Amino acid sequence: MESLIIAPSILAANFAELGSEIDMLNASQAEWIHVDVMDGMFVPNISFGFPVLEAVNKRATKVLDVHLMIEKPERYLEAFAKAGAQVLTVHFETCPHLHRTIQQIKDLGCIAGVALNPSTPVQVLEDIISDVDLVLIMSVNPGFGGQKFIPNAIKKTKELAELAASKGLTKLKIEIDGGVSMSNAADLIDAGANVLVAGNFVFSSSNPMETIANLVKLGN
Repeated sequence: MESLIIAPSILAANFAELGSEIDMLNASQAEWIHVDVMDGMFVPNISFGFPVLEAVNKRATKVLDVHLMIEKPERYLEAFAKAGAQVLTVHFETCPHLHRTIQQIKDLGCIAGVALNPSTPVQVLEDIISDVDLVLIMSVNPGFGGQKFIPNAIKKTKELAELAASKGLTKLKIEIDGGVSMSNAADLIDAGANVLVAGNFVFSSSNPMETIANLVKLGN
């Protein structure tokens, strides 16, 4: 299995001190910085656009993991890659031509990911999983930070790991996004997760760097 990656979500950061928050993540054991992009259409919220991503990219020394919770993401893939995205994840639910979209991402030189909403079963990936680098399982309903973890995500993570194993995909990144904390991280890792997104759990803690380090230890 791939080694554990912690990807703190800056959706939970202090936006008034975003530069300092990025500096903290740069100094931490987090390998990725998770950037949630929302369009107010696919999800009932609006978050970051290109100017913010470009600014974060100038400051960050870690991989920028960009999660596109937007309609018709294929329109903007090149622009997000130019703005600094190194991982680009689109939602299964927004991509009627998912294979084409995944190829677009790969052609841009980015890690290509597909995300599943809580109600979308893992089995829909049967015909595409061999073409993707990463699968993101939403463990909350997308749109807002700070939501309660949906326990069924652990079962879905195990199902995904089993599907990947059946295809011989030993390097697939299995990412979990939503409500991740010390109370469920170990179970997710045991189920096969190797990338954990943590937002409020990191940024609302008294010592975010220590919180990240404690999550990293679970993967050792």
